[in-house]
Amino acid sequence: MNLASSLGVENPPKPLTDFKDLIQERAGAEGGAFIYNPKVDDIASKYGVMGPDGVRMLVMGTVDRGGSGCMCPASAFLRALLRHLMYKEKSAVILDMEAGIEHLGRGTTRGMDLMIVVVEPGARSLETAERIKKLSSEIGIKHLAAVINKGGSGKVNDKLEELGIRVLGEIPFDPRLMQADLEKRAPIEVGGEAVDAIVKIKEQLMEIVEEIREEETDKK
Repeated sequence: MNLASSLGVENPPKPLTDFKDLIQERAGAEGGAFIYNPKVDDIASKYGVMGPDGVRMLVMGTVDRGGSGCMCPASAFLRALLRHLMYKEKSAVILDMEAGIEHLGRGTTRGMDLMIVVVEPGARSLETAERIKKLSSEIGIKHLAAVINKGGSGKVNDKLEELGIRVLGEIPFDPRLMQADLEKRAPIEVGGEAVDAIVKIKEQLMEIVEEIREEETDKK
């Protein structure tokens, strides 16, 4: 919910599902049918909002209330957009998914090069990470890594390693992150131990990205 402020985006974009006329124009059809592969190649540039770091933010959206009707045209529209962004755009695409495993069951995350799991230092979170590893492998996601939130312990790291999930790093508990959230500021603006840890995690992440690129190059 606060991703926009975390990126320093002052005026977040409206969810794409709010543009009902656009969705009907692109994905709707007569008699309640829908177009499975609508035109989406102009959506990111028209509806994305640019942050101070040059990151363009899009909000997909979802069903906002019970009984609101069929999501078929909207779902087809969003699926087509995700496929376009991941397979045809040359820029890196980062998807911030809702907590849980529903998007894995729906196959929304199919085709990703790398999935990062945020793990809390507790048994239930580790069980969810194990479930995510199983489901992600079933839809063809080959690379999985974890970030431990609010600090951890050797036991958490050891368990993730047992599961075959590479640990990118740990973000320690830091009240400054909560303060930044209250002030609607990006964490990078407040600094501190947690931000230093995030920078190191980014460095580890880029190493994995480079490894994946080398793998893909070798295949070619």
